[in-house]
Amino acid sequence: MKCLALLCLLVLAAPAHAATPEQRYLELRDRYIAKFSKAAENDETSRQHDAALNELAGVLRGLVGPVAIKGLPAEGKSNADTLFKGDSGFGHLDGLGFASEGDKLQAVVTTMALLKHWLREHREDGMPQETGAAFKSDRFYYQAIQDSAFAKYAELPVTKPASASAAVAVLGVRGNGDLKGPPHEIDVVAIQGEKVFFLTSSDAVKTTPIPACEKVWKQMMARPVDKKDPRGDMTREDNAMTAFTACFAKEAPSQGWFAAAVKKAQSQLDLLPLR
Repeated sequence: MKCLALLCLLVLAAPAHAATPEQRYLELRDRYIAKFSKAAENDETSRQHDAALNELAGVLRGLVGPVAIKGLPAEGKSNADTLFKGDSGFGHLDGLGFASEGDKLQAVVTTMALLKHWLREHREDGMPQETGAAFKSDRFYYQAIQDSAFAKYAELPVTKPASASAAVAVLGVRGNGDLKGPPHEIDVVAIQGEKVFFLTSSDAVKTTPIPACEKVWKQMMARPVDKKDPRGDMTREDNAMTAFTACFAKEAPSQGWFAAAVKKAQSQLDLLPLR
């Protein structure tokens, strides 16, 4: 009986469930966010902030494991630009970030658990919660990396590597101002087991305007502004952009440059360690 009573006490005293490595990372990250979001900005705070990002990167290396992406450094850094809540660049996808000189080629490698948690954190921003839908949404590519907005122009039909459970490629424009223009950025996302790879190439392909879509844009922008809408001009432009990119996605496969864009996206997938 004494043994049984002792066993019961041990069971009751044990935690309901042990924290996962991802949960421990998130707890550490959130403690740092709480700390720095209240801190005064000075040289000492900046030094501590850099040290915190380095510590988080070390934890992420343990979570993600070794990563070898052709053309990128062997050791990744934290993809988080800042731990100051409200700063530009706050809230990027948790993972190891890699970048070539000049940032023309960038990558983020994370885990499925961290990805799903990040999607939930951005639910109120309109982020799709299912990974497949998220990978087809411009919101994912906008909020996951860099500080610039992203407009998706078309999906590129890549062949999924045999070892991957999913692979998606999109063509788009990134910038801080007007997002209407010839798309030249290609982003690819792939899942292998519990690892998620995101690779973006800023000057991946040359495209040309599509006359039919330019016509759609002009027609939408010629519509009168709704004077009852406080965002009048911006709403009209948003609607024009939605119609324009929908047209572009429909017409892109028939363009002469489309095959080259698909080939480039496939070559980006080949840079990832998916075999």
